[in-house]
Amino acid sequence: MTTVKVTKMQGCGNDFVILDYDEFLKFKKDISEVAKILCDRNFGVGADGLIVPDTKPNGKTDIAWYFYNSDGSSAQMCGNGIRCFAKYVYDKGLVKSKKFSVMTLAGVIIPEIQEDGTVKVDMGIPILQDEKIPFRGERKVTVQDKTFDITPVSMGNPHCVIFTQNDTMQMAKKYGPDMEVHSYFPEKTNTEFVRVISKNEVELTVYERGCGITLACGTGACATVTAGVLNNLTDSKVKVNLPGGSVYIDWSGSEDISQRHIFMTGPAKYSFTAEYML
Repeated sequence: MTTVKVTKMQGCGNDFVILDYDEFLKFKKDISEVAKILCDRNFGVGADGLIVPDTKPNGKTDIAWYFYNSDGSSAQMCGNGIRCFAKYVYDKGLVKSKKFSVMTLAGVIIPEIQEDGTVKVDMGIPILQDEKIPFRGERKVTVQDKTFDITPVSMGNPHCVIFTQNDTMQMAKKYGPDMEVHSYFPEKTNTEFVRVISKNEVELTVYERGCGITLACGTGACATVTAGVLNNLTDSKVKVNLPGGSVYIDWSGSEDISQRHIFMTGPAKYSFTAEYML
């Protein structure tokens, strides 16, 4: 029987299986199926995604990663995942500095381990051009019985931000599945249902592309604050409360938003290590 060594981590309840590169090579050609098996909450380890560190990123960054959603699909970025990844590779000695560069399908991401154990991540510059998100449609979307004003944003992966005064979890359950596959988003989309508490605090539930409702979504939190600033609903520094905990987003800096980086700070914690029998 084949066994695979895994580490389970979570950031605000958004949980991941981490597979070392040597283990990944055993299953590389079948990795999408392996991701589905490992992430299955009834028959596998259980997780929202699978992460694989790659220590040979062709010299352009300190390290690279592969990320797979629980349905086996590859994803460009994952905000909570990159924090867990950062803590894991630093603790394992795969990188030597607390601040380092990671090559992802969304480009180069810079995480930094903080003194209190949290991880601050330079998530790059939010993408607002429709063709790069990609987004093809209007800023109003009708789904089922409701018409929404939406703000499309990409954090390397596509997001659709919806502000509401209703219960965000119930909104995500009802409208999230249809929004994920809406024709306006040719690569599908993550959908954020946001209730503004104040200029510096919001409540957020995300229906994630490829895995449904999760306890937290880091890129979704960044997209939410981007949309909040653009719609004059929030300031640039915001506490984002998700079902699994809170992250802190900072989109201050350059007056030119096309050059302004967005930063996310939040927890990354170990759950367990194990050998799983495939």
